[in-house]
Amino acid sequence: MSQNKDLENLLVKRYDNAWRRLQDNEKDLVFDFGESYKTYLDKCKTERECALYSVKLAEEKGFKSIDYYIYNDIKIKHGDKIYGIFKDKTVVLFVIGEEDFNNGMNIIGSHVDCPRLDLKQAPLYEDTELAFFKTHYYGGIKKYQWTTIPLALHGVVVKQDGTKINICIGELENEPIFFITDLLPHLSKEQLAKKLDDAITGENLNVIVGSIPLLDEEIKDSVKLNILKWLHEKYEISEEDLASAELEIVPAGKARDVGFDKGLIGAYGHDDRVCAYSSIEALFDINKPKKTCVAVLADKEEIGSVGNTGMTSKYFENVLMEIIHLSGVKDRDLVIRRCLMNSKFLSADVNAAVDPNYPNTHDKLNAAYVGKGLVVTKYTGSRGKAGSNDANAEFMAEVRRIFNENDICWQMGELGKVDAGGGGTIAYIPAQYGMDVIDVGIALLSMHAPYEIASKVDIYMSYKGFKAFYKSENM
Repeated sequence: MSQNKDLENLLVKRYDNAWRRLQDNEKDLVFDFGESYKTYLDKCKTERECALYSVKLAEEKGFKSIDYYIYNDIKIKHGDKIYGIFKDKTVVLFVIGEEDFNNGMNIIGSHVDCPRLDLKQAPLYEDTELAFFKTHYYGGIKKYQWTTIPLALHGVVVKQDGTKINICIGELENEPIFFITDLLPHLSKEQLAKKLDDAITGENLNVIVGSIPLLDEEIKDSVKLNILKWLHEKYEISEEDLASAELEIVPAGKARDVGFDKGLIGAYGHDDRVCAYSSIEALFDINKPKKTCVAVLADKEEIGSVGNTGMTSKYFENVLMEIIHLSGVKDRDLVIRRCLMNSKFLSADVNAAVDPNYPNTHDKLNAAYVGKGLVVTKYTGSRGKAGSNDANAEFMAEVRRIFNENDICWQMGELGKVDAGGGGTIAYIPAQYGMDVIDVGIALLSMHAPYEIASKVDIYMSYKGFKAFYKSENM
């Protein structure tokens, strides 16, 4: 080997394909983890389903509700595994560490909401003897992608007396699906002359839900009434009950392997359930850590982290206050401030992978690639880093060290060219407490589409990297 080659190996950083760096026994682990993750995706099409299923998995691993400790006045001790769930939409899980809370915690925060179509509060109507649901899209979508694909209905209806009815239709083979129509090419001259963003409007995202009328000439909207009759017979709900419902239209069908070699997963909801699942599975493997380890599954990220279940709410802080109180700390207000300021936080969210079909959207020297492991994103934001957390160099160095010491395949990645657009995460919110925060996730193809693509080896590296972060004692 030449002297210059030695110099190149010493000084030049190359981000390798993660498949090439797997240990002998790891390929099977990658595929096994991919199968369990696909199950998670299939069971978690909404934020409520994600939160409740994540709690179910946690309880199977020995986690107990914070309410169990509060109502039984049980003091928290080293190694306890605790969760809190709020409004069935956001979850915080703790594994209590040995060190004082003043020294901070190792926290990974992700979000479990995804772009979708929500039903309007008065959704049901009839036109030309077809029944439809009117929708309002949630988060950043390309509206045209939601036409002419199989759709399912998930969500909850809460009746006036408080009875809660869970609904899931369109996932089983013997169930009907739902559908948004589009024009045939022969009649689309005017539509095709429009920009993609204007060709399908939000008010046109109306979902077909029925076509059979009641056989009564006196009823004006007999197809609509027949749908209401069906809903009442199956769920004992009326049209007014839809005013207090949270019903979501999502792509129907299961997560599937992509490609002859099955190295990719195509599914709805990789953003950001891939990070949610990897972070909780990593936390489940932690026992009696030095520092308290935390996983946060937040709601509402796709619309700005607002509301009482978004990351900007006080729920995370409130649960931490309960934890600190139950640990016997006296000066709780001061300790919680020190704890938050001294914590380290991975904002676990996905990044946009370079797509060879659209090569001009990224600076390829600073872009994320499918199959090259975890993506570390020092800053997000858009144009001039607007809205970005922009992690400091010291924390970036700590994260590099953890990943390198634990043989985690990682890469750096920005969200597109400087003037191309950009995006944000929850990173800026915990940063307001003074804690160190950086974005870490995996790269996706077709992000925010009804069907997104992720690499199994990247998914596995996210689990492995998050576990290494939790176990780090030198943060």
